[in-house]
Amino acid sequence: MDLILWRHAEGVEGAPDGDDMARALTSRGEKQAARMAAWLDRQLPDSTRIWVSPARRSEQTALALGRKFKFNPAISPMGTAEQLLELVQWPHAKGCVLVVGHQPTLGQTISNLLGLSASECAVKKGAVWWLRYREREATGQAVVVTVQTPDLM
Repeated sequence: MDLILWRHAEGVEGAPDGDDMARALTSRGEKQAARMAAWLDRQLPDSTRIWVSPARRSEQTALALGRKFKFNPAISPMGTAEQLLELVQWPHAKGCVLVVGHQPTLGQTISNLLGLSASECAVKKGAVWWLRYREREATGQAVVVTVQTPDLM
């Protein structure tokens, strides 16, 4: 199984009417999302399942990819790493799953899967972490395939 974690691109500071879920991307965030989406579109299998946080900035990030996706509250800003992993059925699902979500959940998920001592790993806005599950000597492992940031695209 491949699990791709994509943090939403840069969003506006301050929520309109105090609604964090309504925060949109900045113009810089729109450019970040477009650059990362162009790279992802060349890499992702056509059969990739895509889950997106219902927050506006995550939706806008995913829309840049131009593929069908589904919303799920498990990956909203208040979601947990456990909820995310249950949603994507790690490590038993087949194929490739892309999740567009938030910190700290994405960083906590990465830290958990890689067995890091820190409670969370820093994930830059707009960045992608591509992880793969494999079995070696009857032991399951999470392997980092690549980490990409929109600044390097």
